[in-house]
Amino acid sequence: MMDMVPSRPYLMRALHEWIVDSGFTPHLLVDADYAGLEVPDSARNDGQVVLNVSPHAVRDLVMDNELVSFVARFAGVSRGVSVPVAAVKAIYARENGRGMVFPEEDGLEQADEAADKPSTGGDDDSPGRPSLRVVK
Repeated sequence: MMDMVPSRPYLMRALHEWIVDSGFTPHLLVDADYAGLEVPDSARNDGQVVLNVSPHAVRDLVMDNELVSFVARFAGVSRGVSVPVAAVKAIYARENGRGMVFPEEDGLEQADEAADKPSTGGDDDSPGRPSLRVVK
């Protein structure tokens, strides 16, 4: 069985478009400690980063399945920003807070993958007998 592509990047793109089309300002709430996050240190606050990703605030916005990247001005200086999609905690409209909060981890998708894997054998895999395995 094939694994499904994570839904987070698709939902982010759709919500970004919806927020912009509605005339509001889309913001990303990002985990400031996530590996691979490239933002100015001045943007980090209490373990979070809030990024305005409206067309008026950023240039060259790309939201692909692994990364959100763009150029924005911080304290008057243009800087490249790179955000792993998994680091995005939420996308919302600044004006009214409408949007979506994403789960900490895609635990459901990981659990589905583990359930789809066949047993690797062993004496405890007899039919009708439950067994527990550690899934990493």
